[in-house]
Amino acid sequence: MVVSGGAGFIGSHLCEALLTRGMRVLALDNFITGSRDNLYPLAEHPDFEFRQANVNERIDVEDEVRFVLHFASPASPPQYDANPIHTLKVGTLGTMNMLGLARAKGATFLLASTSEVYGDPLVHPQPESYWGNVNPIGPRGCYDEAKRCAEAFAMAYHRAHGVDTRIIRIFNTHGPRMQVLDGRAVPNFMAQAIRGEPLTVYGDGSQTRSLCYVSDLVRGILAAIEKGDDQPVNLGNPEEVTVLELAQIIVRLSGSSSPIQFRPLPVDDPKQRRPDITRARKLLAWQPEVALEDGLSRTLEYFRRVVPGT
Repeated sequence: MVVSGGAGFIGSHLCEALLTRGMRVLALDNFITGSRDNLYPLAEHPDFEFRQANVNERIDVEDEVRFVLHFASPASPPQYDANPIHTLKVGTLGTMNMLGLARAKGATFLLASTSEVYGDPLVHPQPESYWGNVNPIGPRGCYDEAKRCAEAFAMAYHRAHGVDTRIIRIFNTHGPRMQVLDGRAVPNFMAQAIRGEPLTVYGDGSQTRSLCYVSDLVRGILAAIEKGDDQPVNLGNPEEVTVLELAQIIVRLSGSSSPIQFRPLPVDDPKQRRPDITRARKLLAWQPEVALEDGLSRTLEYFRRVVPGT
């Protein structure tokens, strides 16, 4: 197994799950957004190897490779705002290079795509057949369009070269190893609640999100590797919650007395986000198992340990 973005939040959990299943794993990361700390639980495993590498450049692997899993990319607005050109490159050049590796090795390729390919959706919930409502020149365009292009690359290699490809569209996911400064709602709210600071809600908080716990997502990824086909499949939790409700739940779970503070809504921030997982249920026999508050409680326990100054 080759996993790009292996030092990232989701990538490191995926590497751990693959090792538990008895597979040899080579993780690649350049630490633009990944963390060495995420690799500590894996470092001493005899079947784990790490290589600091930029997948926007050619990647060569001498050993046999059965699967190439492409998870490298900044994934939150502050991350891709800070690295817009790299974000575009890793979704295009990086995807091409990892597909090239899969083709050379006769390996199955899996692309970690995103719910952001749907943009600010006009269809709700979002099925895989929906083509999306994306602003290509807005501040989120570097990420959204890079992932859309990555999907096009995967299908082109599948059709032109016969590469066995998978595309998963990941919806909002949370859990241990998320960065405190990730910039998305769950890390922001938890860090603020733990510090006793006001929770920052953008807009009026009526926009919705659907939150999946990371262990459920990893099960879905493994199912896609084993049972998936070449067409995209949504992986996420169809339980929908408003951003304001999410903030209130986190305040309650943390026992915080933090107030809620409203600020203007960022440009192109999606108003609704909820996956239609009918296809995942049928194709992969997969659906989330961890309830919203249970998952948030587990993530909160992690943040209590890592938030500075607590």
